[in-house]
Amino acid sequence: MFKNSLKTAVLLAAIGGLFMFVGQFFGPSGLLLGLVLGLVFVGGSYWFSDTIAVKAAGAKPVSEAEAPQLYAVVRDLSQRADIPMPKLYIAPSAQPNAFATGRNERHASVAVTQGLLQVVDQDELRGVLAHELSHVRHNDILISSVAAAVAMGITFAARMAMWGAIFGGGGGNGRNRNQNALGALAMMILAPMAAGLLQMALSRSREFEADRGGAELLGTGEPLARALEKIDAYAKQVPMDVDPAHAQAYIINPLSGRQMEFKRMFMTHPATEERVRRLRTGQY
Repeated sequence: MFKNSLKTAVLLAAIGGLFMFVGQFFGPSGLLLGLVLGLVFVGGSYWFSDTIAVKAAGAKPVSEAEAPQLYAVVRDLSQRADIPMPKLYIAPSAQPNAFATGRNERHASVAVTQGLLQVVDQDELRGVLAHELSHVRHNDILISSVAAAVAMGITFAARMAMWGAIFGGGGGNGRNRNQNALGALAMMILAPMAAGLLQMALSRSREFEADRGGAELLGTGEPLARALEKIDAYAKQVPMDVDPAHAQAYIINPLSGRQMEFKRMFMTHPATEERVRRLRTGQY
C-alpha cells in the first residue's frame, strides 16, 4: 500500500510541476496560471478520479433490483476478498469490458458494460469481477485513475504550450520567442508519447497481479482465462467510444481494434495470450 501511495504522490507532484513549467510560455504571470491549473488538476485527480472515469465511460449507477445477478456476484466476491462492497455501474457499450476505479477500498466503483453481461456466462462474469476487485484489494485503483488524469493533463499542457508560443507568450526578443516556439513544438510531439509510456509502465504489471489475485480468489484461473479470450476477440471487432487516457483502466484495452502497429509499442496491457497462458498454467 505504501508503494502505491508513493507512486500516486509522485504522479500528482509531476502533473503540478508540469503545469508550472508550461506556464512560462505565457509570460511572467504564466507561472501563477500554471500553479493554479496544476492545483486544480491535482485536486480533481484525487477527489474526483472515480467520477471522471465513470462519466468518461458513460456508465450509470445500477440498483440491486435492476441487476440482482451482478450484485450477488460482487457481494460474494467482496466478502471473500474482505473489502467493502463497491458502487456498481453499467455502461451502455456493446463491447464486453469492465474496469474498477476510486480512491481506496471505501470509495471504490466497479463498472461493467452491457456487452459484458450479454457475452459472458456466470463463471466468466465471476472471473472478470474477481479481477476488478483484486485491483481494489491491491489499492492500485487510484494509481490507474490518476494516471488517466495525468495523461489528459499532459495533453492539455502541451496545447497550452502551443498556444502560448503562437501568441508570443514570454515576451522578450525574437530569439527567446523562437526558443519558446521550439519548446512548444517539442512538447506537442513528445507529450503524447510520454503519456503513453507512463500508462504502459504503470498498467502492465498491475494486470498480471490482478489476474493472479482474481484466480486466487476463485481458486482457479480458467473462468477469467475464458472471459479474457472472449473480451479480446470482441474488442478487436466491436468499437467502443472511450478516451485513450482511460483505456488502461479496462480489463482489456477497449481500443485494441483501432491500434496501428506503431501504437502497439505503447500498449497499456500485456498480451492477452500471455495472460491466458499464465492463468491456465498457474504461473502468475
